[in-house]
Amino acid sequence: MEQSSTLHKTPALIPRSNLAVYISGYVDGEGCFCVSFQPSRRHRFGWEVRPSFSVSQNAERSELLTMLKQMWECGSIRPDRSDKTLKFEVRRLDDLMSRVLPHFRAHPLLSSKQHDVVRFDQVCCWMKAERHLERSGFVRIVRVAMEMNPSGKRKYSESDILSSL
Repeated sequence: MEQSSTLHKTPALIPRSNLAVYISGYVDGEGCFCVSFQPSRRHRFGWEVRPSFSVSQNAERSELLTMLKQMWECGSIRPDRSDKTLKFEVRRLDDLMSRVLPHFRAHPLLSSKQHDVVRFDQVCCWMKAERHLERSGFVRIVRVAMEMNPSGKRKYSESDILSSL
């Protein structure tokens, strides 16, 4: 009887250190670190650089998404029409730098997705230092971003972006 009561602990009763490790493991399977590019007339090189972190879950099991939003005090939860799930997403650079990335620096992922985290971290740091406003920095960001998520779909290729400069 004692053993089954352990299985029914609510997330609030889980020690914080275990929760952090759990979150990293969950994100390793269901999360995404992405840098996308959107054509934009208002941006220096004709492209907006958009870093984002997201993690998805079925709506009936969305407690972790709510917990992340509350714990990090940022981001939003929205329906993802592509796969009928809910998605917790953080796009604001300051929130990525001060809330999301410190977690993954302290609790790295165990799969090869960690390579994407490192690249994502680099891009966010470069953007914080405004390197994306310099031609060489922008090109570097495009190249690093294109190394991320090799199995993902991209709307614009590296050559689409760089040939337009």
